[in-house]
Amino acid sequence: MAAHRASWSAVLAGVLLVAAVGFPAGLHAQALKRVVPEGRGQVLLSYAPVVRRVKPAVVNIYAARKVEVRSPLFGDPFFRQFLGRDFAFGLPRERIERSLGSGVLVRKDGIVVTNNHVVGGAQVIRVVLADRREFDAKVLLADKRTDLAVLKLKAPTGTQFPTVPLGDSDAAEVGDIVLAIGNPFGIGQTVTAGIVSATARTNIGINDFGFFIQTDAAINPGNSGGALVGLDGRLLGVNSAIFTRTGQSAGIGFAIPVNMVKVVLSAAMEGGELVRTWLGASYQAVTPDIAVALGLDRPGGVILREIAPDGPAARAGLKVGDVLLSIDGHEVNDVSGLRFRLATHRDGEV
Repeated sequence: MAAHRASWSAVLAGVLLVAAVGFPAGLHAQALKRVVPEGRGQVLLSYAPVVRRVKPAVVNIYAARKVEVRSPLFGDPFFRQFLGRDFAFGLPRERIERSLGSGVLVRKDGIVVTNNHVVGGAQVIRVVLADRREFDAKVLLADKRTDLAVLKLKAPTGTQFPTVPLGDSDAAEVGDIVLAIGNPFGIGQTVTAGIVSATARTNIGINDFGFFIQTDAAINPGNSGGALVGLDGRLLGVNSAIFTRTGQSAGIGFAIPVNMVKVVLSAAMEGGELVRTWLGASYQAVTPDIAVALGLDRPGGVILREIAPDGPAARAGLKVGDVLLSIDGHEVNDVSGLRFRLATHRDGEV
């Protein structure tokens, strides 16, 4: 490995500009001020005002897709011997697979964000609004790597829809109160409350970027694609998965941060092609042993192992052995954190 440079920390500068969409009247651009209640008079006794603003823009999604099913006996040598090579019992058959989930209206012209696992591969998508209006929808962009999808409602020209304004997931703090809104078990729109349990939960194997807001607000099957909002009524994340041993909520739910949603949404509105940001380097997490070797006071960040000539890292002046600790002022604690920070930028912005 090349000799370590005196300045072992490196910060990549980048700018992400995404227009806010559909801000309802009465909501301020700044997050609510965080204070510790000193008495009952300072305790918010009802979340109803927030729910009234947000609930109309959270939708139920019903999807259907054709899947091919093969008999477990297909290709079995025993059955081939007695029934012949073309026995119909083992031929593939088609069946309809149905799924239900939730989504969030983020533009007044009928743009919905949801999870890819709710609508991916679906031939028929039906969206039901809180006011019981129903619309077919088409997929503008479905991305397996982020588990996000963007839909467009098929509505008459000029139809206006309620929206949830996009917040800033980087501004969320552990302990913030959040509301989860969705369609659990298909029983209808449901609201649950909790707090942000973690803001950068990684290595849980849900999507390729593995960076989530964790909450104890109850999330159950059918909530996927629904809204996680703060008390200012802004979207903080798209509910995606739960950790459970029973199939029911155990108080450990995960939402894809809205700052990731913004990138996928922008790509969908610009033609549906999502171009990934490329660092132009290979890297690994800084382990305790590496931290000791580098003279760091703690493990954290990622160390660059190889630099591609003329790549973004090389153009930024980074060298093999440099340790990345942050991007745009946001901490990078491990490989998953770096991948997430890169993914929340458009190509060419890092």
